[in-house]
Amino acid sequence: MTPRTTGHYERTTVAGDAVAAFIPHPLPPADPPVVIDGALGARLHAAERALARLELAGEMVPSLDWFLHAFVRKEAVLSSQIEGTQATLVDLLAFEAREGADADAAPTADVEEVCNYLDALAYARAQLAAPGGLPLSMRLLGETHRRLMHGARGAGTLPGEVRRSQNWIGGSRPGNAVYVPPPPHALPGLLGAFERYLHASDALPPLVRAGLLHVQFETIHPYLDGNGRIGRLLVTLLLEQSRLLTRPLLYLSLFFKRHREAYYRRLNAVRTQGDWEGWLDFFLDGVGTIADEAAASARELFALVAADRAHVLAQEDVSVVALRLFEQLPRHPIVSVSSAMTLVPTTRPTAGRAIDLLVNAGVLRETTGRKRDRTFVYQRYLDRLRAGTELDGT
Repeated sequence: MTPRTTGHYERTTVAGDAVAAFIPHPLPPADPPVVIDGALGARLHAAERALARLELAGEMVPSLDWFLHAFVRKEAVLSSQIEGTQATLVDLLAFEAREGADADAAPTADVEEVCNYLDALAYARAQLAAPGGLPLSMRLLGETHRRLMHGARGAGTLPGEVRRSQNWIGGSRPGNAVYVPPPPHALPGLLGAFERYLHASDALPPLVRAGLLHVQFETIHPYLDGNGRIGRLLVTLLLEQSRLLTRPLLYLSLFFKRHREAYYRRLNAVRTQGDWEGWLDFFLDGVGTIADEAAASARELFALVAADRAHVLAQEDVSVVALRLFEQLPRHPIVSVSSAMTLVPTTRPTAGRAIDLLVNAGVLRETTGRKRDRTFVYQRYLDRLRAGTELDGT
């Protein structure tokens, strides 16, 4: 590969340390331009075919809303975990079960961050879908960031606002940082160029453009916090805008979490070595791998639910309420008697009998060991869904 320079450094002082802040060149890459051929072209075609299979899997299953509901939550948890959030998918679903039964239920700070991600994605998708909504732009990303950083942990991070001070990544101080993003005075020009490329037309395929824009956003690092999550959320929005996926079924952060060191190394190699091709190979490999896994997961989960539904229907004492509750389980795989009363809805005694039937049918499992305030889990479904979302070392 011909050497390529992707930006220049500006000397600045941060907290008394002299540092070199990186200022990237505008997209698309040049001198030389990125060429998608050979092995990289094959990687692109494989990723595009995998996305097409995932889109088809979504169309083929009768209850797509189950998987959309679940996969969006999986991506929210994974993207947050990459940034150090200590919340699992089970933590999120357990909170949602409590919230459904108790309007005063409060999440932990870690779960709140994941809930904020869900709110941010829902807001951005609604804006893009609405006739008068915001287009994909820095204004939309800013409003999305405002929702992402809502709450106690967002205090002091200027939610929704471009930073006005120098930040850095890694290290205990600016002087030993792994990476120092552009200084604040450079951000208006950089973000203006970034937004122009968002709306530009060139010969590069949409999936490649999504990979380029993700790196550029992470390189600019325009906010004091939350840049990684917004940058990964941006990929989701770009795939939907380009119609590569019509719904956010791809939990790409699972690949980045599995290969976290390679993820950061590839991002940095673009800045230090101009290695856009190495990043794109990694990114496209991730898209193809996770798209195929997500399609297989959708098929497996649907088959499991179908088999369990038939088993419930075969119970001699099956009731309409029990069947209705079963149909809620893929969206709410953790339930209590109180949350079941809201989901169905019904009275407490009837909800309790419906849960007992599903326990006897082997669908639900009681997890607390208590006689009061018990929680029941659709364990087989949840075990398959949560794969990869547990905290490292657990």
